[in-house]
Amino acid sequence: MSTPHDPFSHDAIGEDGAPDRDGVGVLLVHGFSGSPVSMRPWAQRLADEGFTVRLPLLPGHGTSWQDANRTTFDDWLAHVTAALADLRERCRTVVVGGQSMGGTLTLRLAELHSSALAGIVLVNPSVLTRRWDAPFSWVIKYVSPSYPGIADDIAKPGVTELGYSRVPVRAFDSLRRAWPAVRRDLGRVTVPVLLLHSTVDHVVEPENSAVILAAISSTDVTEILLENSYHLATLDNDAEVIFDESVKFIRRVTG
Repeated sequence: MSTPHDPFSHDAIGEDGAPDRDGVGVLLVHGFSGSPVSMRPWAQRLADEGFTVRLPLLPGHGTSWQDANRTTFDDWLAHVTAALADLRERCRTVVVGGQSMGGTLTLRLAELHSSALAGIVLVNPSVLTRRWDAPFSWVIKYVSPSYPGIADDIAKPGVTELGYSRVPVRAFDSLRRAWPAVRRDLGRVTVPVLLLHSTVDHVVEPENSAVILAAISSTDVTEILLENSYHLATLDNDAEVIFDESVKFIRRVTG
């Protein structure tokens, strides 16, 4: 599958590229097998509020699931780490937000680079799965490189993310093998956290959020339930809740 060029991938949103050393930077990270399309309305809202926004396209995404199978969690982490470093060069302070696996990567950045962040925003983040076949992905990837996935888990009719309709198994296995390290280090997350999660999610089990909330060391934690959205909540009925609450959170934690 090919996806049209997304003008919000890689590039800055809502600014001319000049550093704003008194400003606030926001890095937004999309999910596994998805694309920046899922985060575009959120990114635009934050840019309209005056923040310097980065919305990178993760390696192996936005083209074909075969490309995703040539990348790993380390590739995705390196990509968002570089984007974070760029924002830190340009802005006074930075907040990172992520959806689904974007939340996994956001948590990892908070574990490894806590001093670089003013706070994090998580939307339906993943740190585990209860799928019965997940532990066997290391074998399945040699037999079947992909299988049908749950595409566009959105309650709002007529909305699509333009993500992959098939799960790239090698790439998923890399994510699965990264989860234990992320869970192990959750206690290293000390920055303020805004966590928004759907009560009905057909991709990431709600217990992921419970595991995260129980393990992080942050004392400034806000949890918000999204009762009218499925997994891709940033494109769903509760999108404005996410946008409004994240603006308030970012303004508060960046002072």
